[in-house]
Amino acid sequence: MALSFCGNNKGSNAYSVENGVLNNGCFVDALNLVPHVFLLFITFPILFIGWGSQSSKVQIHHNTWLHFPGHNLRWILTFTLLFVHVCEIAEGIVSNTRMESNHLHLFMPALMGFIAATTSVVYYHNIETANFPKLLLALFIYWILAFITKMIKLWKFAEESLGVKELRFCITALLVVLYGLLMAVEINVIRVRKYVFFANPQRVKPPEDLQDLGVRFLQPFVNLLSKATYWWMNPLIIGAHKRPIELKKIGKLPIAMRALTNYMRLKDSYEEQRQKTEDPEKSPSIWKSMYRAFGGSILLSSTFRYMADLLGFAGPLCISGIVGNLHSSTEIDRTNKTANMTFGVFFMSSNELLKNTSVLAVLLFLALVLQRTFLQASYYVTIETGINLRGALLAMIYNKILRLSTSNMSMGEMTLGQINNLVAIETNQLMWFLFLCPNLWAMPVQIIMGVILLYYLLGNSALIGAGVILLLAPVQYLIATKLADTQKSTLDYSTDRLKKTTEILKGIKLLKLYAWENIFCDRVEETRGKELTSLKTFALYTSMSIFLNAAIPIAAVLATFVTHAYIEEVRLSPDKAFASLALFHILVTPLFLLSTVVRFAVKALVSVQKLSEFLQSDEIGDDSWRNGEMSMCLEFGKKYKYHGDTKVINRKDRYRMDNYEQPMRRQLRPTETEDVAVEVNDGFFTWGSNLSTLTDINIRIPTGQLTMIVGQVGCGKSSLLLAMLGEMQTISGKVYWSKLPDYEIFFDGSISGHDTGQSHEERSKNRYSVAYAAQKSWLLNATVEENITFGSPFNKQRYKAVIDTCSLQPDIDLLPFGDQTEIGERGINLSGGQRQRICVARALYQNTNIVFLDDPFSALDIHLSDHLMQEGILKFLQDDKRTVVLVTHKLQYLIHADWIIAMKDGSVLREGTLKDIQTHDVELYEHWKTLMNRQDQELEKETEMESQTTLERKTLRRAFYSREAKNHIDDEDEEEEVEEDDDDNMSTTTSRRSKIQWKMCCRYLSSGGFLMVFLMVSSKLAKHSVMVAIDYWLAAWTSSNPHNQSLADPFLNATNYTQNDDTQIAQHRSCVPVFIILCGAAIALCLITSLTVEFLGVAAATNLHHNLLNKIIHAPIRFFDVTPLGQILNRFSADTNIIDQHIPPTLESLTRSTLLCLSAIGVIAFVTPTFLIALVPLAVAFYFIQKYFRVASKDLQDLDDSTQLPLLCHFSETAEGLTTIRAFRHEARFKQRMLELTDTNNTAYLFLSAANRWLEVRTDYLGAVIVLTAAVAAIWSTSGPDVDQSGLVGLGLTYALTVTNYLNWVVRNLADLEVQMAAVKKVNSFLSTESENYEGSMDISQVPEDWPQHGEIKIHDLCVRYDSMLKPVLKQVNAHINPGQKVGICGRTGSGKSSLSLAFFNMVDVFEGKIVIDGIDICKLPLQTLRSRLSIILQDPVLFSGSIRLNLDPERTCTDDRLWEALEIAQLKNMVKALPGGLDAVVTEGGENFSVGQRQLFCLARAFVRKSSILIMDEATASIDMATENILQKVVMTAFADRTVVTIAHLVSSILEAEQVLVFSSGTLVECDSAPNLLAQENSLFSILVRTHK
Repeated sequence: MALSFCGNNKGSNAYSVENGVLNNGCFVDALNLVPHVFLLFITFPILFIGWGSQSSKVQIHHNTWLHFPGHNLRWILTFTLLFVHVCEIAEGIVSNTRMESNHLHLFMPALMGFIAATTSVVYYHNIETANFPKLLLALFIYWILAFITKMIKLWKFAEESLGVKELRFCITALLVVLYGLLMAVEINVIRVRKYVFFANPQRVKPPEDLQDLGVRFLQPFVNLLSKATYWWMNPLIIGAHKRPIELKKIGKLPIAMRALTNYMRLKDSYEEQRQKTEDPEKSPSIWKSMYRAFGGSILLSSTFRYMADLLGFAGPLCISGIVGNLHSSTEIDRTNKTANMTFGVFFMSSNELLKNTSVLAVLLFLALVLQRTFLQASYYVTIETGINLRGALLAMIYNKILRLSTSNMSMGEMTLGQINNLVAIETNQLMWFLFLCPNLWAMPVQIIMGVILLYYLLGNSALIGAGVILLLAPVQYLIATKLADTQKSTLDYSTDRLKKTTEILKGIKLLKLYAWENIFCDRVEETRGKELTSLKTFALYTSMSIFLNAAIPIAAVLATFVTHAYIEEVRLSPDKAFASLALFHILVTPLFLLSTVVRFAVKALVSVQKLSEFLQSDEIGDDSWRNGEMSMCLEFGKKYKYHGDTKVINRKDRYRMDNYEQPMRRQLRPTETEDVAVEVNDGFFTWGSNLSTLTDINIRIPTGQLTMIVGQVGCGKSSLLLAMLGEMQTISGKVYWSKLPDYEIFFDGSISGHDTGQSHEERSKNRYSVAYAAQKSWLLNATVEENITFGSPFNKQRYKAVIDTCSLQPDIDLLPFGDQTEIGERGINLSGGQRQRICVARALYQNTNIVFLDDPFSALDIHLSDHLMQEGILKFLQDDKRTVVLVTHKLQYLIHADWIIAMKDGSVLREGTLKDIQTHDVELYEHWKTLMNRQDQELEKETEMESQTTLERKTLRRAFYSREAKNHIDDEDEEEEVEEDDDDNMSTTTSRRSKIQWKMCCRYLSSGGFLMVFLMVSSKLAKHSVMVAIDYWLAAWTSSNPHNQSLADPFLNATNYTQNDDTQIAQHRSCVPVFIILCGAAIALCLITSLTVEFLGVAAATNLHHNLLNKIIHAPIRFFDVTPLGQILNRFSADTNIIDQHIPPTLESLTRSTLLCLSAIGVIAFVTPTFLIALVPLAVAFYFIQKYFRVASKDLQDLDDSTQLPLLCHFSETAEGLTTIRAFRHEARFKQRMLELTDTNNTAYLFLSAANRWLEVRTDYLGAVIVLTAAVAAIWSTSGPDVDQSGLVGLGLTYALTVTNYLNWVVRNLADLEVQMAAVKKVNSFLSTESENYEGSMDISQVPEDWPQHGEIKIHDLCVRYDSMLKPVLKQVNAHINPGQKVGICGRTGSGKSSLSLAFFNMVDVFEGKIVIDGIDICKLPLQTLRSRLSIILQDPVLFSGSIRLNLDPERTCTDDRLWEALEIAQLKNMVKALPGGLDAVVTEGGENFSVGQRQLFCLARAFVRKSSILIMDEATASIDMATENILQKVVMTAFADRTVVTIAHLVSSILEAEQVLVFSSGTLVECDSAPNLLAQENSLFSILVRTHK
């Protein structure tokens, strides 16, 4: 047949125009071509020229993106237009098949229209990007022309009285409407932008976000297509392959998504609720305020969700249509050709079109693409809303924290833990609830629709299947709740285990020296056992849940089809069977999810309850100056951000206000008129209960003077400071802060002039920032420098001076990066004294008029206290004429005070100068004097000692000295990071980052045991084979239908009901038993697979943790010096948790989805082998998508994790340092920091979820293409007379549909597994550490029972080092200690004294020489024996949580009498007797419930319990006061009279009685003689040490 535009039917002249030009249908169609051709001619040159010039500007930066009015509407209309054109093309082609010759005019104009519409949108997008609206004129003309030509066509149709029944009439009418609307959109652009026909076009700037080049999250700004497919993410995700994504790369959030914007939204609606509720006690509803603030987005998301769900049902219906019409379409009777001819062409109804299988295949493809796009859009909108909500809630919680009353925190109504839970758990619960929220109302609709369709397909038997599903749904809910409970108990056990592990690691040195590591290791293993029992329950419930999810559809299908075979008279046809199979698959998902959603809804209710309680809790009192104007004006300034220019001022000057005004104020100081800085009148203050803590307070703090507050412990000194700062609740009375003289206020006002909403009067009653150093030192997680400057501008001279007054320089020199080292919770751990000095330095550095110091000397030794007092307080602060209030116990400083306040039991005892008190209250003065004398004695004692500070510095030095040595073998992770920095050579980096750690997977699986792995693999394969067999059997069963009986027509069936049919039905039912057996087998296998995977996980977790614990406990002490504690703890907390709970479900999901996809592709290839050709390009596309996604996802996941930690830390450190922040008046700065941290974390999370959407859209489209190719291949390959194929086609298509669901899961799970395997890798890196050599070369039987009997020690040529990589610390030491001798060892810091004590216990590497105790070389002994036979007392006391008995005798070998005896020797008997439970009294973590001195005495008692003939005391008396120490010295002399005692001394004075003194200097023994002999030699090192220490 020749191709001709108007066709060449015999006997008709298609080109004749006798009845008028427009009455020739073909001519009208040709006329319709004109506008399309016109558009293509005009736009192509412009596009080419435009693109040519653009290639030079590689990528237009996004600040030129500007949407014209009606942007989204235009995209939606264009997409609709394209769809209608596709229908028009399909209708044209199908009509053409009914004609004698080809009529190109039936589909040619439609095809051109499709091309033109596509061009129009590409053209529009380019104009918009270039912001050149004049070119839109071409489109305007095109819409008008197309509208007119289509109108003509419609008018002609109407003339011929064609109506809605004819499909072509409907399509033409739709096109007229669409062109008309597009024309209207175009006119609107002209109206708004005035780019043509108007004198002055409107200048438009892009949105504010896009002018800021830091905004990289473009989802809200790109066009609709890019929004739907996340096209704008391509550069980021593909770029991630070359170099890792960093924070810089993801930029900032757009303004609308920032925490501040959302906080304002939520706060406004919350306040509105508050005003509405009449009852002030009743809290405003958070639910309502959330709905008011974010309801719109949730509705939008739900709309998308509904559309996606409804389109989801198109799949089964199209399958039913395709399978049912496979044959009817091939045998078209060409009899009724002329039945419906007008204009000489055929007109068809829409029903006829939908019977064409090819059309159905295309429709199925389009429906899938649309459904997936809507679904992803719905997910994205909910996630974005969830993130916005979380940001708003965090800001709300933070603002509340800043206003919490202190008593709430200290009286324990609001613990830090609760606040951290609110931040970390409750806000996330609400966010997750929002993510899942649209499911709540979408699922019921989906379920109802599904059941209705099933009923339509299968009749009553469908209801039985649906009933099975509905009956099992509550079971699922039950399991879900059980899972949540089990998870809770698991969490409790793991916290307990972690606590015990932390204790072990902190006291590891002691445990090793006493050979107790195994006892404590067993304690951890016992808790771990309970945790594992809980984990097994967890695994059981998880596997039940997975099992139900897999088994329910099988059971439902089984019930339905078997019932159908026996109830219905009609035979089951393939089209219905497979459509209902697909429907069951659709139905299961919402039912499975419903239980999860309901569970989250319950959790969300609880979270909201907690939140609203928190938001209603007590706030700080509203004192005259405490109206929180600072915090108010912060929000004020924020509101102005949106009005143009003010934002610049507000952003910078807002938070800097304090700092600008203060330096100026300093010079004006002396002219101040008032001489009282703070005054309290008749003050009664309380900490929350109505009992007043401070009563009848009348005091004044003189300006510019040094005021001291003294009194015994617990008399309310610190409370007084806090009362003045307004932290306590005032019962009655007033606190006055001096105002500034007028001109200063004026000056002030001009400085903070941008401060909206504060008049001068308000300013004057607002007190200034007070520099406050709290008693419990509080550090930020920041560098040393940031901790000291604390937000003030950096001034080098001042900084230097402050560091010197606090003698911080030597400590800073020890830190790895000087004052740029991170300290605080996550940084390096400093000792108490160092922390305290940094806090004092912060108070000194701030430029404030008033300084409050709360007992700054408590953790400092005497030298430092003196230095700080002289240089810092008397010189630095007084030179500045600052008002200083100092709380102290050191009475010797009273002579420096200008004003003294003496307190007793919560009230003021005396107030005045020292002279006043001396004259008026002699008794008190005398009392002070005696105390001062006692302090002077202590002073002497302290001076003799190697001071505490040097000790602290020593520990710090030890930590770093050892750390540097091992830095190059530290943690593999760090190594990798370094590698990445070193080589920018791409290939190595990419190969390192892209490989999933298969080695680690094998390591993990082998930990689970080979039997379990084998079981898992075989049962998985068996299960999937059986699943395929069920569906194949279904296909064979339904297709075994003789050709003569049309199943589509039940009436026919009823009339032909003959004997023949009975046999047929019997034959039909004979297939049922096989079907039942197969389904039963599948259900059983589902159970087995789900159990094996979960229990494989439990086995692996058990083994990995057990090995890890044993390795670490038995590692040499060196390992703990070098490896940061936090790093080891991470292995036991985060990594163990991942291995316990996260890897098994990921592994299960991954294997399941992979096998499902593979089996589906196998089935399709089996049905239509041609499909394999199309599979190659699809596989390649899939490979690249997953390859790029996995890398990007891992980076974004890391970013999300790493940005979350600082945020949580910021919350907890704010809650801890509330009083300090409020005293300094730094609330605004901290709020700002919190908003920044929240935004950073939200950016990372948003990008992560956008990347997930990017992946899912792409895999879903791939899935849709698979369905399309499978359908087309099936239609083409089965166009023969063979009937049996239709069942198989149904099978293939049903499987193709499942692929779309599972493809993205494969990739997501792969990416997750990759991240989670890192945990196995980290644990594994610790499993390779060397253990200590516990065996020794001697057999335990060769060691006498009572060894060492005498306690004689011989040291021969001893050389000791800490590690084979390091220099020796002891060189060629020779000494001989007789039995029962009392030996002292001394030397300067770092001379090797302590190393010798460790050498006795074989804790260090003895690489030459030997130590012989009672005739046995200790290096040959098993470690357990050696260490259990000697005793040592360490310098830092270590106690473990538990009972006193456990601390003295964990092995439970001693009698109570022996324990009491030891306690008596250690002066503790009376104290322990007084405790509830005596020996079984509780010891809290770290022994916090005893003072440091008492803890040290417990350690002594511990040494006495073990009656060993050798006792080593390593600087054991450092933290004991004078009196107790004297007692101890005596005790050691008497109780250990017949034993060898080796004392390593700080205090040379403590070993003056020693029978032998060993003096060390830099690792060598320089002097060895009795103390008197050495003292007699003037120039001996020992006498020099004694002289310098005196």
